[in-house]
Amino acid sequence: MSSEKPARLMSLDAYRGFVMLLMVSSGLALPRMAGDDRVLTQFDGTQWAGTWRSLWDTLGYQLSHVEWTGCSAWDLIQPSFMFMVGVSLPFSMARRDAEGNAGWKTFLHTVWRSLVLVGLGVALSSSRNGINFTFANVLCQIGLGYSFLYLLRALSLKSLATCATVVLVGYGAWFALQPIDQAEVDLTKQYLTERAAEPGLAELDWSQFQGWAAHWNKHTNAAAQMDRDLLNRLPRLEEPWHGKGFWANRGGYQTLNFIPSLATMIFGLMAGLVLRSDRDDRARLKWLFCAGLVCFGIALAADTTLWPTQWLPIGLQQKLYEYSWSVCPAVKRIWTPTWAVFAAGWTFWILGCFYWLVDMMGCRRIVTPFAIVGLNSIAMYCMAQLFKGWLGDAMRVVARTIDQIGGWPDGLSWWLNADAFAYAPVLDYSLRLLALWWVCCWMYRRGLYIRI
Repeated sequence: MSSEKPARLMSLDAYRGFVMLLMVSSGLALPRMAGDDRVLTQFDGTQWAGTWRSLWDTLGYQLSHVEWTGCSAWDLIQPSFMFMVGVSLPFSMARRDAEGNAGWKTFLHTVWRSLVLVGLGVALSSSRNGINFTFANVLCQIGLGYSFLYLLRALSLKSLATCATVVLVGYGAWFALQPIDQAEVDLTKQYLTERAAEPGLAELDWSQFQGWAAHWNKHTNAAAQMDRDLLNRLPRLEEPWHGKGFWANRGGYQTLNFIPSLATMIFGLMAGLVLRSDRDDRARLKWLFCAGLVCFGIALAADTTLWPTQWLPIGLQQKLYEYSWSVCPAVKRIWTPTWAVFAAGWTFWILGCFYWLVDMMGCRRIVTPFAIVGLNSIAMYCMAQLFKGWLGDAMRVVARTIDQIGGWPDGLSWWLNADAFAYAPVLDYSLRLLALWWVCCWMYRRGLYIRI
């Protein structure tokens, strides 16, 4: 056993920090701008009108979660976190081996870490009114799968690929074959219809697919049925309705997502083992990009709706639509097998890009702002959940105070007033992000790191 601690993989820290900053930024409120007529009509009557509107349409789509099926850039945030947990495991285990920790001690720490992550995820979802027992957020999902991932850490790449395949195929088969209680489904539909913010759109919550694909509809799938049983065994903040407090997660996210997302972490573990291997840099990079290519091939073969047909002529799009199929839809909110594989293709490639830029080309300085956050990702996540809203209020109070002292009735406050200045939300969220990043920078300079 080597007593030398392994060096940190800065490309992984940079990737983690980059994704964390994306999540904390809330897209800098750009999706909100995409629906503001003051912004969209800015170039009306000029040659730039079409390009300007197309730009905002693209930003609005890519910086928001898709409604159900498909994939946007924003949808890759959570799979990136899950994937990076797997990538970091071989490095973490090597460090613990170098410190002389015994196998059982490391396993107990792994279980403890899993419990802390789940507890922290529940705590951050709760309020002063009580504990909100929900397990669909990223911390809970990582915690629920992490101990299982640890048990697979010593397997070969081929064995890990087999495990990921078994998990995804088995989970997909269960989803497709599990009987659904129709009486409960009818009550769920009634609940959603009566309590939907827009009752006229309520039916969209359960009618995304027809035929075979209907097994993956929102709120009426096997995992949603399991949550209505599991979560109602725990104390609920919601008032009971027909004997149950929990009927549906409004976003359609489910507790059992941790099972297929374990496959995402296994893919990350495979990448981590390759990066820890004795292969040279070019061989490692080639492996990452080939792995991503294989994932894309499998996902595109399983669901043709993922094909980038929008870049093709209209006639060819219609022709391909006639021959389209979907063995299993790509739905991030219930982490379908197709989605898990498709997202893994992107995460393999994104990690490969960071590895090439940072560890092969040596461009470390330009990613340092990301790595600073990546080294304290738990701290950044908690600060964003607890203080981001408070920071917005605090900035407005400070702006009004400065305006009063300086005698500027429409000074700094104007820039943060969305009614007066169309781009105020962008400035608002940018300042919040800068403030949170500055705290991480302060911690980094003092060597303060929060670990679990």
